[in-house]
Amino acid sequence: MSRPSEPASPALSELEAEAVRHRPAFGENAHVLCDNLVRIYKTEGVEVVALQGLDLLIDAGELVAIRGRSGSGKTTLLNLVGGLDRPDAGRVAVAGQDVTALAEDGLLALRRDVIGFVFQSFGLIPVLSAAENVGVPMRLARTPVAEREERTRMLLSLVGLADHVNQRPYELSGGQRQRVAIARSLANRPRLLIADEPTGQLDSQTGHQIMQLIRALVRSEGVTALVATHDPGLITLADRVLELRDGALSVADTPTPA
Repeated sequence: MSRPSEPASPALSELEAEAVRHRPAFGENAHVLCDNLVRIYKTEGVEVVALQGLDLLIDAGELVAIRGRSGSGKTTLLNLVGGLDRPDAGRVAVAGQDVTALAEDGLLALRRDVIGFVFQSFGLIPVLSAAENVGVPMRLARTPVAEREERTRMLLSLVGLADHVNQRPYELSGGQRQRVAIARSLANRPRLLIADEPTGQLDSQTGHQIMQLIRALVRSEGVTALVATHDPGLITLADRVLELRDGALSVADTPTPA
């Protein structure tokens, strides 16, 4: 009596192919993804490689600090993540959206609704009050007036400027102006906050206060933050610190918990 034949075992090549099919995509669960980014600038016929094959994954709710010398590519990286520039190669995704695949109208919506920006130079409109500056993104998003005014008051209170709502930028100190800028960046409830040298024009004490504020807002508002800074005294407030050098990122150190 013949024995029933056993099913053939799958070949090694078939197992490998199956593993590849079910392998998680790189960074598929990350809140921010940079996959093999390349950015090259041409200046007077000379090519300058700002980023070369850069990879970065950031989880939701993380505060990640990027440090590096001037000209290392920190601002380039932030501009690519924020949809202000496009890479020569590679891919950027934020909150599940492929930034590199978006057309201009999609990028405008991303910057309006998903990403908040804080710049070294504050970027406030001089003729508008603190409250009016904070309200600008909500006007662009056509937020109803009552909701806009309520959120403006809440945000200015959150950053410690409840008594300065009607003052214009020239009536505020540098630290107060940056607080207004931070409140404005949160106006439309962004999922990612991008801050490029947010303490660069501030003294060390005020700069530390601003970084503490960003740290607190990441926790209270549930926002993810990507901050570029060259100040070693501020990076201890980050969850993770990365060094940008020669167009690529590496782990800089382990910050002391804030």
